[in-house]
Amino acid sequence: MTVTVERKAEIIKEHARAEGDTGSPEVQIAILTERISNLTEHFKGHAKDNHSRRGLLMMVNNRRSLLDYLKKKDAGRYSALIAKLGLRK
Repeated sequence: MTVTVERKAEIIKEHARAEGDTGSPEVQIAILTERISNLTEHFKGHAKDNHSRRGLLMMVNNRRSLLDYLKKKDAGRYSALIAKLGLRK
């Protein structure tokens, strides 16, 4: 369910705006997206795990807030990120 240290480092390296960038909205959204996809897979086998479902909903809301912030600040970066992560259909 959790993101491994190696996978998290790959995500940070892939989405960082500069060297050592771990706090930009792009990196935070990418890490949350990875955690959300892992939890979604978890629920396919554990449908009644309501404690984890609450955490999933909080992560989705947090990601939504970060996406709204990024869209307000820089629409170009927002568009590039959702295309890269495949969030919109």
